[in-house]
Amino acid sequence: MRAGHRATIPQGTLDMLILQTLAAHGTLHGFEIAESILRVSDDVLQVEEGSLYPALQRLLVKGFILGEWGRTNDNRRARYYQLTPEGRQYLGLEVQEYLRVTRAIGRIVRPLEA
Repeated sequence: MRAGHRATIPQGTLDMLILQTLAAHGTLHGFEIAESILRVSDDVLQVEEGSLYPALQRLLVKGFILGEWGRTNDNRRARYYQLTPEGRQYLGLEVQEYLRVTRAIGRIVRPLEA
């Protein structure tokens, strides 16, 4: 893989990335969430609209985020999202599980020590 190449977001992690972004930055609209993920990942993880908005809808239905319509700085209509207490609790569990799995994968892919 070459430097500067954007990677596909690993399956099952988009919801966690969205929730973490809202936990870190408060209330954001969809485009701001996608921009933040791209920026914080050093331009590696790009969230496509076709993935972002279904994920936001899924998180709304589960009660992990709230959405309220408002206006952007340039007066465009946008839905602003914020984390709920249930979403914060779910995020904590998801991060723990993600870290457990990545540690296990790391043990498998790490070079053998001589």
